Amino acid sequence: MLEFLWPWAFVLLIVPFLVRLVPPAPESLGAAIRAPFTARWQRLKGDSRVSANVSTLRVVGLFLAWALIVAAIARPQWVGEPIELPNTGRDLMLSLDLSGSMQIRDMQVGNRTISRVEAVKAIASDFTERRVGDRVGLILFGSKAYVQAPLTFDITTVTQFIREAQLGFAGEDTAIGDSLGLAIKRLRDRPALSRVLILLTDGQDTASSVDPMEAAALAAQQNVKVYTIGISRNLGTNSARGGEVDEALLRAIAEATGGEYFRARDPRELQAIYGIIDQLEPVEQDASTFRPQRALGYWAMLGALCVGAIVLLTGGLIPSLVSFSRVTPR
Repeated sequence: MLEFLWPWAFVLLIVPFLVRLVPPAPESLGAAIRAPFTARWQRLKGDSRVSANVSTLRVVGLFLAWALIVAAIARPQWVGEPIELPNTGRDLMLSLDLSGSMQIRDMQVGNRTISRVEAVKAIASDFTERRVGDRVGLILFGSKAYVQAPLTFDITTVTQFIREAQLGFAGEDTAIGDSLGLAIKRLRDRPALSRVLILLTDGQDTASSVDPMEAAALAAQQNVKVYTIGISRNLGTNSARGGEVDEALLRAIAEATGGEYFRARDPRELQAIYGIIDQLEPVEQDASTFRPQRALGYWAMLGALCVGAIVLLTGGLIPSLVSFSRVTPR
């Protein structure tokens, strides 16, 4: 079903009519000049009826382009049929590290070596695709932490956000404590037994304004269970390539909140970790429905551009062709 988020925007359709009501500025009359060859100039000008028809078509085309722009402003969207969701599930936040060290290529897949962020994005997106009945949110962090997707049943969109995440979005450093605090803020209003955070990083906390352990204590008070994952081939070592993971901190955060710490040295281990988290017992929640939505505004805007281009091209082309056909060679 087609719906408009801002239907009041269609009031703008009357703007062209209001503009037409504004009287034109008076033209100043200059001295008249007698021009020779008037008859030939009239022939070059073409049939006045053709010009009038072309002018009418241009007005109609311009109004159609304006109507499409207004439709785009009204934010049209296609809303699907309601989908009944299970009344069991979790409220699950994913917090993914996008700091500079995630570009290190030390994840072995068969005979190929890929970067840490590539492995995480591939496996995390596969993980979220299977979260039917769960509300899933996404936090991305580096020097700063921000919510890329709030808790939602729209798993397709969250999965797409994971796949499109790029290094440098949030800075080069690592703010574990800030990402943890942000997740608590998003989860605290959900049922107490369903609040789960999966925090994945390959480094140490170097940029947080919130102490990670203070954030962990707050998470425990708010019944937020935190599962931490450290990713690197050389866990617990001071790699010259910047791959040191603070396992002690990640383990302490997990233990303080009733969660668990996992070590992932390659994509296969990371996949196994998500498999374990898959087995968490779902929690009874209120039954609800979800209606998938798809934005259509860009189609209206594209239509407006096409109509405008046609008006501009045909406005000068048709009279020129008519005039050309009426000119007789000397």
